[in-house]
Amino acid sequence: MKKIYIIYLAIFFITGCSYKASKLYYTPQGDPLYNIGNLNDYPIVLVHGFGGFGRDELIGYKYWGGLVDIQERLKDHGYKTLTATIGPFSSNWDRACELYAFIKGGIVDYGLVHSQKYGHKRYGRYYPGLYPEWGEKDPQTGKINKIHIIAHSQGGQTSRTLIQLLSKGFKEERDKTPEYDLNSLFKGNKHWVHSLTTISTPHDGMTVNYMVNTLFPLAQRITRSGGLLSRQIDGFLYDFKLDQWEIDRKEDESFWDYTKRLRKNMLWKKTSDTSEHDLSPEGAKELNKWVKAQPDVYYFSYATEETFESPFSGHEYPEISMDFIWFFPSIFMGAYENDPNSEIKIDKSWWKNDGVVNTNSMDGPTIGSEDIIVNFNGQPQKGKWNYMGLLDSCDHADITGGLRYPGETCPEGYSSLLDWYFYLAEFINRIPD
Repeated sequence: MKKIYIIYLAIFFITGCSYKASKLYYTPQGDPLYNIGNLNDYPIVLVHGFGGFGRDELIGYKYWGGLVDIQERLKDHGYKTLTATIGPFSSNWDRACELYAFIKGGIVDYGLVHSQKYGHKRYGRYYPGLYPEWGEKDPQTGKINKIHIIAHSQGGQTSRTLIQLLSKGFKEERDKTPEYDLNSLFKGNKHWVHSLTTISTPHDGMTVNYMVNTLFPLAQRITRSGGLLSRQIDGFLYDFKLDQWEIDRKEDESFWDYTKRLRKNMLWKKTSDTSEHDLSPEGAKELNKWVKAQPDVYYFSYATEETFESPFSGHEYPEISMDFIWFFPSIFMGAYENDPNSEIKIDKSWWKNDGVVNTNSMDGPTIGSEDIIVNFNGQPQKGKWNYMGLLDSCDHADITGGLRYPGETCPEGYSSLLDWYFYLAEFINRIPD
C-alpha cells in the first residue's frame, strides 16, 4: 500500500500538479447579472442527494454547509431559503413523492399503481409542509407561488422527476386510480417551479455503481436494510426513511419474527425501485426517456471535477486535495471501460470525475433524452439546460461544504463557498418570468 501511494505521488508531481483553468460560462466578474431581470421573491428549496440527511440529524451537522449553515446564511442575506429532507436511498419516484409532500404538506402518496407494482406501502409519512402556500395564487400579485430548486447530486434527478409529475402528471396513475382517490401530484398541470439548478448531478448515471456492485455486493444489502439499526439510532443520528418498505422493527414484534419478515421483503429482491438502480447509467437512461425538460421552467447545471490525466496511461487520478474517502472510487471511475457492445458504452469520456460522479454526466441528460443543452451566454433559456460550466478542483462534497478543509478555495474565483451560494441565489432570484 505504501508503494502504491508513493507511485501515485510521483505521478501527481510529474504532471506539475496542474489542471485546467475553470470553464465557467457565467462568472462574477463583469457579468450582466443585473440586466437579466428584476428581483422575484420565490423561495429557494435545497434538495440533497444520495445518502443525504435532514437538518435535525447527525447532531446538527448540515448537509448544506457542514459546520456552516448555508440555509441560515442565505436567509441572513435576504434570500428565502428552505431545506427539504427525503429518502437518502430511495428511488427518484419515491423521493419526488416525498419532496412534494415535504414542501406542500400532507401524507406522502407513492401512487396506487406504483406501490402495487413494486410491492411497498402506498402511503408514507405526514409532513406539515415547508411552504404550504406553494402553488396557490398570491392575493397581492395574482401570480402563482412558485419555487426555485437548488439540488445536489441525485437531488437533481429527483427534482426533475418532481417537475415532470407536477407538469404532466402520470397517465397510468390517472387511468387506474379512482378520481376520488387520486393524489393531485399525478394529475399534472401544475407549473409551480420557476427554476432548477443542479450541482454535480449524475443526469446520465455514474460508473461508480459498477464498482460497488462488483467489489462490494454486501454494500447493496446494507443500503437496503437500514431498518436493522435500532430505533434509538435510526432517526436520532441518521434516518433511513424507508418506511414504505416496512423494514423497521415493530414495537410488539419479536426479533425472530422481524428477521423472518425482513427476509421476504421486496427490497432484497432485484427491484428497480431504489437509488441503486436509478443512479446507474442504465437506470438514468430509463428515467431520461420519460422525464423531460418542461418548456416553462429554467434549467441550470454545474459540473465538478477533481482529477488530472496521467501522462503515461491517460487515466484520470484524484488531485492531492481530493478528500481521501473518494480516492478509490475516483481511481476506479478514472479508468473504467466496459464492453463496446454494451447497452451504454463507457469510454474515456467518462473518466474525469469528482470522486463520486462522472463529470460528463453533469451538464444535463443525454442518454435516452431529447433535452437540449446549451452553454449559458448571459441570457437564460427556458425549457433547455443552461450549462453554467465546470467548477475545477471541487470534489463531490466540497461543493456543499460537507468535507472541506480550512482555507480550501472551491469554486475558484470566489473568496468562499458561501460567496458562491450568495451569487447563485442572487442570480436565480433575478430570472425573469
